[in-house]
Amino acid sequence: MPLFDDLFNDSPRDEPNDTPTEFNDTPPDPLDPMQDPPPTLTAFSGKPPVKGGHKVLHLHFDGGSRGNPGPAGIGVTITTAPPAAKHVYELGEFLGSHTNNVAEYTALVRGLEAAKVLGAKKLHVKADSELIVRQVNGIYRCKSPDLKPLYEKALTLMRQIGDVEVKHVYREDNSRADALANAAMDRTCKLEPLGPLPK
Repeated sequence: MPLFDDLFNDSPRDEPNDTPTEFNDTPPDPLDPMQDPPPTLTAFSGKPPVKGGHKVLHLHFDGGSRGNPGPAGIGVTITTAPPAAKHVYELGEFLGSHTNNVAEYTALVRGLEAAKVLGAKKLHVKADSELIVRQVNGIYRCKSPDLKPLYEKALTLMRQIGDVEVKHVYREDNSRADALANAAMDRTCKLEPLGPLPK
């Protein structure tokens, strides 16, 4: 994991731009009889989230926007360490109208906040957004005024947790977070399948 102080020096390159290079597929039109209906969200069984009950956690997050900007949603899933990984918290949240990148950063922030509440001291973060992964790892600068506050909030939370590793994964390895984001956009609501975070 890079030192956070190094993220603000002059060595990182400027990102090409804040235009996302990847988009969610256009959702199926529910009124089109030639298209299959959207899949239902599979429920995982598990105990309600426990405050401070976990030291090593794995976070997957995803954000999407249908229109960029347009109706946006996020998905967050937190598990214990493999091989016997258990789902300890899940979130799908409708954000209103935002860009894809704002949704991705919001998902990261929500996931980090949840991991902190759950007591994470070591956190493995996986995302399919190369832009966000490269920015928080100090490879690209974040200059967008829309993203900068979320970026700085994410770095603050990462410092507070302590040992955080952020890596890129392909979309097929981030399917649960993607499903939660799409379910939230479909239903225009907030979903917490395993229950809310403890106060």
